[in-house]
Amino acid sequence: MSNKSYLSVYAKSFNWAGFFLPKETFKKCSALYDFCRVVDNIADDNEKIENKEKKFSHFENDFNQKNFDDPIIKNMWDLIEEFNISLIIVQDLLIGIKSDIKDKIKLNTKKDLLVYSYRVAGTVGLMMAKILKVNKKNSLKSAIDLGIAMQLTNISRDVIEDSGNNRFYINESFEEISSTINLADTFYQNSFYSIKDIPISFRFSILVARRVYRKIGQKIQSKKNLENYRNSGKIYVSNIEKLLETFLSIFDLIKLSFSYKKDDEIQHDHDLINEEINLDERI
Repeated sequence: MSNKSYLSVYAKSFNWAGFFLPKETFKKCSALYDFCRVVDNIADDNEKIENKEKKFSHFENDFNQKNFDDPIIKNMWDLIEEFNISLIIVQDLLIGIKSDIKDKIKLNTKKDLLVYSYRVAGTVGLMMAKILKVNKKNSLKSAIDLGIAMQLTNISRDVIEDSGNNRFYINESFEEISSTINLADTFYQNSFYSIKDIPISFRFSILVARRVYRKIGQKIQSKKNLENYRNSGKIYVSNIEKLLETFLSIFDLIKLSFSYKKDDEIQHDHDLINEEINLDERI
């Protein structure tokens, strides 16, 4: 693992899209992802809860105390300072991941699901947008939307695996899996028009990541029922399909160039999240 970034090992879709970013920018996005993945790994490791709590607390403390002996923490603080990333966003991420360190996880409402998805992934979308030099408030909200959409896709894909680990983000029924994909689609749509505010050298990469990840949801929907879904194992996008989605992203780029929507015409489905977390304070 030492000679590879976590990005390439764990996030093949992101890594694929990252190919279209300038090298220096990709390195910075990769440093952010490395930080997120290290924290996430603590929650996901196959260890006793007490050990995970200890490890998490130790890492969180190292981060807060700026322990630069750890290069992952040093790189993250470099990003925070260079791109003026609010610490409250990092704290949201840590709270979200910490909530996974339990014997059993059960989310009961749509609000629970969206707040959790904001914490573990909307935050990452927001921080990524800062690295990509996005400044407009509405565009930063769209970056949150893209992160949430991707997380909802992940949750829909991993229902069987998660239930085996006593994690029930949604119920194990195809109806609920399908409705979560539809919810993700709303957030994918809400993220589209603001991509125009990302500097042009980064824009195509985000369109590719958006399309490739959305494709996972479309493949899940095509299973039609729980039995087919179960039998298909982990659903992923093949390299051939990634190539096709990359090609189709060219048309998204063209569509974006010719489209115009005023900020107040771009929807954000944030009401439920804002009941618990004031997103305006994060942006």
